[in-house]
Amino acid sequence: MPTEPTTTSDGFDMYAENYDEALNQGLSVTGEDKQYFARQRILWLSNRLEKSQSKPMRVLDYGCGTGTTTSLLLEFLHAESVIGVDSSTRSLERARKDPSPNCEFFLNADYPGREEIDLVYCNGVFHHIPPSERAGELAHVMRCLRPGGLFALWENNPWNPGTRYVMSRISFDRNAVKLSPTYARALLRQSGFELIRTDFLFFFPRFLRTLRWIEPFISGLPFGGQYLVLCRRPASRT
Repeated sequence: MPTEPTTTSDGFDMYAENYDEALNQGLSVTGEDKQYFARQRILWLSNRLEKSQSKPMRVLDYGCGTGTTTSLLLEFLHAESVIGVDSSTRSLERARKDPSPNCEFFLNADYPGREEIDLVYCNGVFHHIPPSERAGELAHVMRCLRPGGLFALWENNPWNPGTRYVMSRISFDRNAVKLSPTYARALLRQSGFELIRTDFLFFFPRFLRTLRWIEPFISGLPFGGQYLVLCRRPASRT
């Protein structure tokens, strides 16, 4: 059985001021920074949504941290509004210092599910949630989504040795309890989500960037640095 992580979401208050620096220090071995990965995740998701003719207008950034991704969701998904929620008060204070139009930020506990969100986006959050609390967080995600709404769960892939090494270099990721793709899919199914697809991304560091053009063709191979599980809330419950 995995042990509970030492860094929970509200424990990120201590990292709010130097979060970007700590993350970029860990990622530096890849030759890229956090902004590169944030953009590529959303561009990948945007492409998947476009192919399925999904156009989410109301988006929730679940575990938004300091708000780096929230404006990118507006830009690349062409959403009408984005709501960022997090359990770290200090991270949200930073997010509110430079707000984007049509973005709002709330403490997780202050944003009850209203079944009105078209897409919930979540990156690298669940490995910081104690395993015993993950089902409860997924129930909250479900309550936020409208029937048929989508959940895009990005997580770090523990099957990739480079990912494990990068996480070992980051103070707030070092003791996190990682989710394998198999475990994540099973947890989502148990929580009532309908699985749509799983993609793997970030196979090549910057010095091998000339090979990145092949990533769309190998996204089914479970070796990328991160993976996306795209799923949905059922349109109706029987």
